[in-house]
Amino acid sequence: MPVLLQDGHDVICCVRDRERFQPPELASAGVQVLEVDFLKPETLRAIPADVDAAYYLIHSMASPTGDFAQLEAKAARHFVETLRGTRARQLIYLSGIVNQPQLSKHLRSRQQVEQILAGAGIPLTTLRAGIIVGSGSASFEIIRDLVEKLPIMVAPRWLHTRCQPIAIRNVVAFLAGVLLRPETYDASYDIGGPDILSYKEMLLQFAQVRGLKRTIIVVPVMTPRLSSYWLYFVTATSYPLACHLVDSMKVEVVGAPNELDSLLGIELIPYKEAIGMAFDKIEQNEVVSSWKDALATPVLHKGLAQYIEVPVKGCFKDQRRIQVADSEQTLDRIWAIGGQTGWYYGNWLWALRGLMDQVVGGVGLRRGRRSPTRIKAGDALDFWRVLLASRSQKRLLLYAEMKLPGEAWLEFRLLPDNTLEQTATFRPLGIWGRLYWYAVLPFHGYIFQGMIRQLAKV
Repeated sequence: MPVLLQDGHDVICCVRDRERFQPPELASAGVQVLEVDFLKPETLRAIPADVDAAYYLIHSMASPTGDFAQLEAKAARHFVETLRGTRARQLIYLSGIVNQPQLSKHLRSRQQVEQILAGAGIPLTTLRAGIIVGSGSASFEIIRDLVEKLPIMVAPRWLHTRCQPIAIRNVVAFLAGVLLRPETYDASYDIGGPDILSYKEMLLQFAQVRGLKRTIIVVPVMTPRLSSYWLYFVTATSYPLACHLVDSMKVEVVGAPNELDSLLGIELIPYKEAIGMAFDKIEQNEVVSSWKDALATPVLHKGLAQYIEVPVKGCFKDQRRIQVADSEQTLDRIWAIGGQTGWYYGNWLWALRGLMDQVVGGVGLRRGRRSPTRIKAGDALDFWRVLLASRSQKRLLLYAEMKLPGEAWLEFRLLPDNTLEQTATFRPLGIWGRLYWYAVLPFHGYIFQGMIRQLAKV
């Protein structure tokens, strides 16, 4: 989107939840934001007919509910029906490389969506990519976790599978470059970087860039299920996503040669250089988007605004107040909570709670946070989701995405008299929810009292 705006285009941006979308400052005049859900065709009526081209970037592999292939097909059909009522001259789709006779469910779904889009009666340009290397990419973050956490890896045999990684900067250049280029209409292109590597080579080269010495032992006995659990416990990925990724990692994703890079004047970036660029963005806190932004609970698909009003009836609350000496300093601490900073008090208990959550299939604390100091609505924050982050209101509101027999909110608010109010709210689900609250009550007394004192530095 920033590249399209810099090129002078007006962009109509479709999002499911306006509260989770904050376009860059330069977008104020050039972006029209529509709140739609492509699984609900009645919401698509807001899309105007006067459009020149449409990008289709919808994938559902990380969906916590339903069959993702069916969801993707349904969304694509609704998209096609909507586009037929517009004046669009081109449809651009980012897909996966599908050159092998036997494909994973993930890649078969990408292929099926491409076939659906091709039936729209609008010229289709398909760009097929393998692993995308860039800050916020699921593949990049998984490789990073494996390399940085494990000095010695005992890994499954799919590490010998070859792939052709591509830098995110190149992907964006291709997406922008084919826009309204008639010579790319009704055509598909495999896009990849200059290097063809096995997953093992990718891990070892990643380690070289990071100045780490790593040993990888490949064993033939690790089943797909064990491989999925291995990825799930070592990396920040969810278990469903780990299963789909393992299924895809058994398939070679090497692109067929073409001249699209020459046609568009794009210089392909080598794998190691792409890693360095990604860490430049990370170190400058400029990660624009992340796969971790995908919601971990279907409850929040109704929209963040539905949960900003914290319930009162039928809830348990732990509310504490304390006077602060320096409100701005306290706000800075609140805005840095979680991730590498931790939770200021009883971090070993937070880590234990994260591990327990992970054991039962939850997200745990592995997601961390995108920036150590900046935070906005929609961000993932360990096993919480940010509902509201307003410095002007001096209020941070979090919603729990951990596995719970109920729903939980955690709120920090600075009152006008420089009082810090910290409130944990739990709405139990049945008797198990009530038993859970009383079971953790002693730990709350220890953690929450210590946390508020550290935030206020009393």
